[in-house]
Amino acid sequence: MRYLLALDQGTTSSRALVYDEQLSVCGSAQRPLEQFFPNPGWVEHDPLEIWRSQCAVANEAVARAQLPPDAIIAVGISNQRETTVLWERAGGTPLHRALVWQDRRTADACEARRAAGVESLIQAKTGLLIDPYFCASKIHWLLEQCPGARVRAARGELAVGTIDSWLIWNLTRGRCHLTDASNASRTMLYNLTTGDWDDELLALWDIPREILPEITDSSGELAEIDGGLEFRARLTGVAGDQQAALFGQTCFNAGDAKCTFGTGCFVLRQSGQTIPHSKARLLSTVAWSHLGVRSYALEGSVFMGGAIVQWLRDGLGIIESAAEIETLARSVPDNGGVVLVPAFTGLGAPYWDPHARGLLIGLTRGTTRAHIARAALEAIALQVTAVLNAMEGDSNERLISLKVDGGAAANSLLMQLQSDLLGCPLEVPADLETTARGAASLAGIGAGVWPDFMALAALNQPSRVYAPHPANVARVTLQERWQAAVSRARHWTA
Repeated sequence: MRYLLALDQGTTSSRALVYDEQLSVCGSAQRPLEQFFPNPGWVEHDPLEIWRSQCAVANEAVARAQLPPDAIIAVGISNQRETTVLWERAGGTPLHRALVWQDRRTADACEARRAAGVESLIQAKTGLLIDPYFCASKIHWLLEQCPGARVRAARGELAVGTIDSWLIWNLTRGRCHLTDASNASRTMLYNLTTGDWDDELLALWDIPREILPEITDSSGELAEIDGGLEFRARLTGVAGDQQAALFGQTCFNAGDAKCTFGTGCFVLRQSGQTIPHSKARLLSTVAWSHLGVRSYALEGSVFMGGAIVQWLRDGLGIIESAAEIETLARSVPDNGGVVLVPAFTGLGAPYWDPHARGLLIGLTRGTTRAHIARAALEAIALQVTAVLNAMEGDSNERLISLKVDGGAAANSLLMQLQSDLLGCPLEVPADLETTARGAASLAGIGAGVWPDFMALAALNQPSRVYAPHPANVARVTLQERWQAAVSRARHWTA
């Protein structure tokens, strides 16, 4: 039996899971990651904590699987996307904390470039919109704000990259500065057509090409690992977390779609080898690259998914644990006219309104915490529905089914609401943590554990399917009220 190790470096924790050839989990470990908020809208991580915690959980997971070191034939990485690190090539010391994907400090720099009229150019080349979410403005900020960074970068002393690059650099003792095509496509510097860094975009953000990593496939013989782990292994798989989840859900055919219900909700729809172009301000991205061939996807990001439930627990105190929300929401037949627009940090796709703010509307003296709980679950499902409706408009193709994963996919009320709103079945896998599964799957394909993608698809059967209730009229009313509430929440701080 051969085993695969998945390193799943996320926003709130570092995890590692050991999989066998049937993609069963044999051992796992997880450690939380400290979040730093030095100023309003700023979010940072300690790159050294990321590295040390990822090594610790990797070694712990292998120990828990009770395997000899040589049983791990390959390693795959999935990582929080867009989070950016700048470090010294000699010694690997970070010049600054990592700027997390949620960080908004570069909003003014982004607004200035948008005002300069270059967003259409950027969208045409990268499939992305100008936003602090992506790496380009973060790299520019780090080069400007870290003392001596620009001079040192010109001398070839610095390296920059997303978390996959940072981990690979350390896992190979500084020999390899790499990123895969899926992560590169989230930087706002990568040309979807050429598959390389774009000189015009580098000049636009004043970023020297020399500090950027080499772009590789997402699966294949990528590097030899000899640092940090208690064993040597091959690195044969890398992808950003949402693309890894798409692969882990075996969405291999054009039209296949998945939604990860995590802190946010991330919807990706596979478009094969054709670069999708959105009229609804959705994002085009590389899904993965294998044997030099790139697959693409259309993506919509919802900023507040499971985080809404956390807010009800930690902010409002109307539940004591996240698990309570389903029972509370089921205690009422409907939302009692209450609508929640969770625009706490603006609205993501398809609205892209950073000036929107949260709105709770329709309250009466008869409103209870149960109505608010139900409105919260509906808000998650309604945001995802808005994204998928936009995707259907872009592709002119109806969604046949949706594969779901993430912690909130365990909430059966939410899943049924989502199926009803979309009018299509939802497929829930037995293993809800498909990000790590995707990293292991990419690594296994790269290491030759499975001969082709179809062999992987055979291992991924849904454990539960939610079918939409026929003739559900309530969904029309829900969506109409949702759009009315969104229109009131938008442009609040503009």
